Amino acid sequence: MNINFIIAENLKNLRTERNLSLSQLAGLCNVSKVMLSQIEKGDTNPTINTLWKIANGLKVPYTSLLEQKEHDTQIIKKNDTDIQLSEEGHYRVYCYYTNTPYRNFELFQIELDENCTYKSVGHSEKSEEYIMVLEGELTLEINGSNYKLTPNDSISFLASHEHVYTNSGKGTLKATITNFYPV
Repeated sequence: MNINFIIAENLKNLRTERNLSLSQLAGLCNVSKVMLSQIEKGDTNPTINTLWKIANGLKVPYTSLLEQKEHDTQIIKKNDTDIQLSEEGHYRVYCYYTNTPYRNFELFQIELDENCTYKSVGHSEKSEEYIMVLEGELTLEINGSNYKLTPNDSISFLASHEHVYTNSGKGTLKATITNFYPV
C-alpha cells in the first residue's frame, strides 16, 4: 500500500478518535489546516518534521502515522520499506518496525549525505533515542553538547528536545535509530 494512503488513513483515524476538527489539529501541531487536509486525502508526501509535529501534537509515536497491520513473523528488506525524506533529500529514513500497542519502540535506518546536517524537532515527551553508527562518522548535538560517533559506537539520550545530526566523515553516514516510548 502507498505510504501516503497509510498516513492519510492513520491521521484521519487519530483525529476523529479525538473528535478534533482540522483547525483544532492545526493548532495543536503547528501544521496548516491546508497541509493537514492534503495529508488526509493522500495528496502529498509529508516531510519527516511535518510528521513529527503531527505526532507530537497528537501525543502519539511517530510511527503511529505509518503503521500497517503486521504478521506474527516478518522479514523486512530495505527495498520494501517506505522512504521518508528531509526537505532537501540529504537525510533519508527507512522505517523497519513501527510502534504498536504491543511494541513501544520504533526502529529506523538512516542515511545522511556527506557534509550534510539534519535537525530533528524532537519527539514526544519522555521518549528516548538510541543510535548505533553502522558506516561513517556522526556528530550529534544535544542541548549544546557535541558527541562524535564512529562505526559500532552507540549513544542514548532523552529525545523530546531538538537534536542535530551531522555527517562529519567521508561518504554517506548510515546508522540505526531506535525510538523508545516508556509506558
